[in-house]
Amino acid sequence: MGLLALLRKLKSSPDRELRILLLGLDNAGKTTLLKQMASEDISHITPTQGFNIKSVQSSGFKLNVWDIGGQRKIRPYWRNYFENTDVLIYVIDSADRKRFEETGIELGDLLDEEKLMGVPVLVYANKQDLFNAAPASEIAEGLNLHGIRGRQWQIQACSAASGEGVKDGMEWVVKNIPKGKK
Repeated sequence: MGLLALLRKLKSSPDRELRILLLGLDNAGKTTLLKQMASEDISHITPTQGFNIKSVQSSGFKLNVWDIGGQRKIRPYWRNYFENTDVLIYVIDSADRKRFEETGIELGDLLDEEKLMGVPVLVYANKQDLFNAAPASEIAEGLNLHGIRGRQWQIQACSAASGEGVKDGMEWVVKNIPKGKK
């Protein structure tokens, strides 16, 4: 196949696009995770005041990732971004055990949102590189993830700082894309 034919083929089958909503409490590692997915420098991360949007290529998909700040005062605005979400990624700081109850309440509220009904959920149990991090299985149990019905879900242990586990989670996302998007 010549270059011209290859270019025509690429043009006739544009990448499929997905809208991914990246949420979690402040300081969970959402922006670090997003920068890691985009292969960007993660040495200087500042708290997100509002939102970041990045497009990342993965397995023939263009993933448009909306990283929304997780500070308490911003969380009521999360619902403004629910429309047309294909996949929800929820990030948890596995080492911040004092906030497990708070993050569980926020995740539960998201799972009850009508505009997110049926949307697959990937929970990243982030910061697994820290010595006091709770294992993903313990977090899944504490958040009663096994009780989720009516949607695909996965918990993935990861370290956004090192990149470990991030790719595995994104592979799950691509495998669990809503049927109309494949």
